[in-house]
Amino acid sequence: MRYVYLIALAFSVINLQGCFPVVATGAGTGVLMAEDRRTSGTFIEDQGIELKASNRLDEKFKDTVHINITSYNRTILMTGEVPTDAAKQEAERIVRGVPNVSIVLNELAIGGISSYTSRSNDSYLTSKVKVRFVDLGKFQANHVKVVTENNVVYLLGMVTRKEAENAVEIARTTGGVQKVVKLFEYID
Repeated sequence: MRYVYLIALAFSVINLQGCFPVVATGAGTGVLMAEDRRTSGTFIEDQGIELKASNRLDEKFKDTVHINITSYNRTILMTGEVPTDAAKQEAERIVRGVPNVSIVLNELAIGGISSYTSRSNDSYLTSKVKVRFVDLGKFQANHVKVVTENNVVYLLGMVTRKEAENAVEIARTTGGVQKVVKLFEYID
């Protein structure tokens, strides 16, 4: 009987392996949502806004631009590169047309598309800033969203003024960061 149980357990584990990322992602999103200062509806809506805006931009521009869309409490941050001012304005118009968008912050640069090396460095800087948030423990790190583009760190979130000051100071003193841009909503 014990062998039957072990065989059944082994087959169950094999069959569940493909489901693990889905279960883990769902659980991770639930934890993030529970600790976020946005309502769960706004949290989900922000994800939908990012997806819709990105899809619309991809349809319009294909591979001629590099645009990142970050939505936090229905405020949209656009970062990346476009070839012309006309493309920058068109991209903003497209994003403003997405339902439930309240504010659009267009930080797109006019120029060539950044290299994968540059983008990897930006991801690395974002990670460094987030790790320092956790290590220094001056506020709950998941209350501040960090976006990095071309060594410029953008900070978003619903924070107290003290949390904002701490986040800016930590980001500003992180090696490789050239500039910090505050895009906070203050809750005090």
